[in-house]
Amino acid sequence: MIDLPRPWRLPLLGLALAWGLLAALYWDTGAAMVVIWNRSETFAHAWVVPPISAWLVWRRRADLAVLVPRPALRWLWLMLPLGLLWLLGDLAAANAATQFALMGMIAVMVPAVLGTEAARRIAFPLGFLFFAVPFGDFLTPWLIDRTADFTVLALRVTGIPVFREGNQFVIPTGSWSVVQACSGIRYLMASLMVGTLFAYLNYRSYRKRWAFVGVAIVTPLIANWLRAYMIVMLGHLSGNTLAVGVDHIIYGWVFFGLIMLAMFMIGARWSDPDPDAQPAPANAATQPASAARWSGAVLAAMLLLALPQVLRSQAQGAAAQGQPMLAAPVLPGWRWQDEPMTSWHPHFQNPAGVLHGRFEPEAGGPAIGVYVGYYRDQRYGRQLVTSVNRLVNDGADQDWSQTAGGRATLDAPGAPPAWLTAELRGQALGTISGDGSSAPRLRVWQTYWINGRPFISDWQAKLYGACMSLLGQGDDAAVVLVYADKAAVGADDARLREFLRTNWAPLDTALRGVRGRGTAHKQ
Repeated sequence: MIDLPRPWRLPLLGLALAWGLLAALYWDTGAAMVVIWNRSETFAHAWVVPPISAWLVWRRRADLAVLVPRPALRWLWLMLPLGLLWLLGDLAAANAATQFALMGMIAVMVPAVLGTEAARRIAFPLGFLFFAVPFGDFLTPWLIDRTADFTVLALRVTGIPVFREGNQFVIPTGSWSVVQACSGIRYLMASLMVGTLFAYLNYRSYRKRWAFVGVAIVTPLIANWLRAYMIVMLGHLSGNTLAVGVDHIIYGWVFFGLIMLAMFMIGARWSDPDPDAQPAPANAATQPASAARWSGAVLAAMLLLALPQVLRSQAQGAAAQGQPMLAAPVLPGWRWQDEPMTSWHPHFQNPAGVLHGRFEPEAGGPAIGVYVGYYRDQRYGRQLVTSVNRLVNDGADQDWSQTAGGRATLDAPGAPPAWLTAELRGQALGTISGDGSSAPRLRVWQTYWINGRPFISDWQAKLYGACMSLLGQGDDAAVVLVYADKAAVGADDARLREFLRTNWAPLDTALRGVRGRGTAHKQ
């Protein structure tokens, strides 16, 4: 049994009560983190973060025991921006925002209840808790692109001819694809966490620590690029009998483990000795605070913790209810057909309503496809803007892949001025001949429609939607995709431009009608 110094008993009880209320009020946020730890190998390392943080605090127990804790109420002011961050994140169904806010609240409780000096001495263990937040998936597309760039470049330098389109490429012995599992995000997240811990435990100089953290970021990136190249080479040289299937994942982890071991062995050569125990500061308090002060600090903390929950309940009460029913608007010169023009279906999960079909010109000619995924009463697992919602489900969709992406501007009164663009190919690269010209291709234009305003930025769309929810305007939102066969769109996507220039107004009016009525009835 741990024998606590008398001055610490009441403060630690108050901290436990504050953390207990935090756990009760924000249970869903913490549970969402655990769910991600369980389902995603990328963030499985987060399971060890809380026990490591607790162990790091235990290592500093002698430095804490010489202090007399006193609440520092000024730290409670940070609860206001943290609560606002959590509230906006919850209304926008943004896991990262709510979870960072939760970790921030846990950390701020320490100086608020135990005092600034106590928190300063365990600042790293408190900061280390933020590694428990599953954050960084947004880097995956960039990492995939860089891995494909390096692999193709290395193959060409080696003398192997490569035909590349997007993140798929063909060499004489077969076709390869750089998908999410090949991005290296798992290696990067694990290396960053372990490298940061190693730097804290082995170095006293901040310059050394930051230098090693930088090495821990760069090393897994380069290691993953080399791993991808070596796996392709193993498959190529062995006639595709080695490094295919699950064994290339095993090879990757073995290679990564050896690289990390070498990094730590080299880094250990410059380790510093452990620091001496820290005495109490000369101006430190010598008398514990009164029970009334402790009670006031804990009560103020609890009230601030409850405030975001109250505001969320009010915002949710003002949200629109009911199932939205979408119907295609009447466009002069066009006939609406409920059937999509191709087998492609966008990967937007759990919308409240979907409109997907095509407009055919009455005078004849190529059709224009339209997809609208409408979201209402957004919660986790059924929100519009999320990393899993994309044009193509990479790795799972074997029939369609995205080969290019970009942005376009549209000069038309009332229409969104900026659009995201993409090119999709409807056949696996390894099964087509020559330059891939026989594969069906689509040009796609995309925008988000958030409570009547267009956006192409994910974070701007989320923030605006959260603010509208907080103001009681509801959270209705939609993704609008307009697409056509690449061969028919003309130079600079002229056909899509003209369609949107003349027909965006009725499309927008139809969406506003669904939002304005709360529940629209199909005609």
